[in-house]
Amino acid sequence: MSNEQNLRADVLIVGGGVGGVAAALAALRRGRSVIVTEEYEWLGGQLTSQAVPPDEHPWIEQFGCTRSYRAFREGVRQYYRTWYPLTSAARRRPDLNPGLGRVSRLCHEPRAALAVIDAMLAPYRSAGTLRVLTRHRAVSAQVDGDRITAVTLASHAGVEVTVEAPFVLDGTELGDLLPLADVEHVIGFESAAETGEPSAPAEAQPLNQQAFSWVFAVEHLDGEDHTIDRPDQYGFWRDYRPEVWPDRLLSLTAPDPRTLESLTRTFVPHAAAGPIVADQSADPGDRDLWLFRRIFAREQYEPGFAASDITVVNWPMIDYLPGPLIGVSDEERAKHLEGSRQLSFSMLYWLQTEAPRPDGGTGWPGLRLRGDVMGTTDGLAKAPYIRESRRIRARTTVVEQDLSLTVRGDAGAVSYPDSVGVGMYRIDLHPSTGGDNYLDVPSSPFQIPLGALLPLRVGNLIAAGKNIGTTHITNGCYRLHPVEWNIGEAAGALAAHCLAHSLAPEQVRADEKRLAAFQDELRADGFELAWPDVKGY
Repeated sequence: MSNEQNLRADVLIVGGGVGGVAAALAALRRGRSVIVTEEYEWLGGQLTSQAVPPDEHPWIEQFGCTRSYRAFREGVRQYYRTWYPLTSAARRRPDLNPGLGRVSRLCHEPRAALAVIDAMLAPYRSAGTLRVLTRHRAVSAQVDGDRITAVTLASHAGVEVTVEAPFVLDGTELGDLLPLADVEHVIGFESAAETGEPSAPAEAQPLNQQAFSWVFAVEHLDGEDHTIDRPDQYGFWRDYRPEVWPDRLLSLTAPDPRTLESLTRTFVPHAAAGPIVADQSADPGDRDLWLFRRIFAREQYEPGFAASDITVVNWPMIDYLPGPLIGVSDEERAKHLEGSRQLSFSMLYWLQTEAPRPDGGTGWPGLRLRGDVMGTTDGLAKAPYIRESRRIRARTTVVEQDLSLTVRGDAGAVSYPDSVGVGMYRIDLHPSTGGDNYLDVPSSPFQIPLGALLPLRVGNLIAAGKNIGTTHITNGCYRLHPVEWNIGEAAGALAAHCLAHSLAPEQVRADEKRLAAFQDELRADGFELAWPDVKGY
């Protein structure tokens, strides 16, 4: 490999997912120069290259996120109003849900999210304060004592770039920068002895991690045959049945995440839907798999515009369970990534050839992969959907008993004096590589403590995504889209604040007056640091 050049910026953000994008926007708004690197072609992570519609709490339209996340959401809606032939009724809806999916009030195509993210970043690219290095991944880090001085990245073409910055943010999906910079971190399931969590095991299980998934999008064209070639591993996946599963993985039957009872879903393309309820607090939305993560609803467009809906297959049946991506050799990791892809292709092939139909027949050969929607030629998303990352040993670690509704009751979640934002989601842990079934714990609306973004030792690294100081358990509710955006945005704001005032991040957190000044800055920038206390009328 040859060294292309050395670059420098005020803030280096390694990983351009949801948190990385929000971090960049925060630092750029404060006049800082930023370099963002991303392993894939698209910025946006969960929203784009992983192709997962936002998972959000039921009050998202009114409160519970940052101003810039709300601007992103409205930008997606405006994108459809501007460019798509919506019906007049759909166009008039202030809460337009482009896909009318049941998982979220804003189910949309990955390219719509990408267009809005690119638009939000465009002014800073033009001004020269932002440089984006896509298709680059971190390969090494230079460390001087308790500081990261530079990070070297390799492009997909094998050319290396070294970037120096006073502050480095890790926004990668798996916390990739942490081992490269020798930052103390944890992987997998901590023990109850360490965390005191009611749902933790007696002993730590580092290789017990949440399943990842490789999602894909399909449409259905009745009367046509788009059956793919039989996948190489179809025989294996056709017969695969996890010990905790009520049926083979390739079926419509899986555990109910909240009760663990066997539940058979329905999958009927374009079946009559009735009113769409997008409120996971009332209905998980996964009973009808065609509607669950639908991202394009033909009924919202002018008659004749589209022959089919488009729905994303991100179901329990494609959760990859044979092994994790963290803490294993490169060879094992590659095997699991390919296994996940084979599982997804096998799920599609099963749907096309063997899935039960209401008329008593089998298979939906009219299902067609929409790789064009994903930006790929093979039909799958550009990147696997990651639920769990390496996590820093942090100044503050959020544990189950801090926010469990069972533990906290009417008292609500623990209140953090160093709050930099809010979030809400059930502790939703998917089946794991250690053989666990779902772990689903009701939670209270929670805050994001600044201390969870700060490593115990390395002073100029700030966590900007799923790698903050949570546990295997609490990661289950801190990992979703609006929370990750808030985490990243706070990280970018903190880096810029420290540069402006010649401070280290821990100096901001540890000093009451400095912390108050930073929190005032966040509020002025549209952050919500506490939940409203609404008790009725």
